[in-house]
Amino acid sequence: MRSSKPITVTLGDMAPRVEALRRAGHYASTSEVLRAGVRALEREQEALDAYMREHVRQALEDPRPSVDADEVFDRLKALHQRSEKADGREP
Repeated sequence: MRSSKPITVTLGDMAPRVEALRRAGHYASTSEVLRAGVRALEREQEALDAYMREHVRQALEDPRPSVDADEVFDRLKALHQRSEKADGREP
């Protein structure tokens, strides 16, 4: 007995690639190709989550003083204006 319910998926221009993987013998069915794709997405998301957690941890442990958001935006605006002036695109 099937443990999951069948679904319909529109692959569009990806359909030939999925079929090529199946025909090449890498997968026995389109369902296997799609399951492998979902597993790859899960691995990618886990890696991204770990990367983000590490960077948030580093930011929280950074001993440097915090910078006020208004100051950050003022610095970015000044940097952008200097860049435009250097490129001859003064506002």
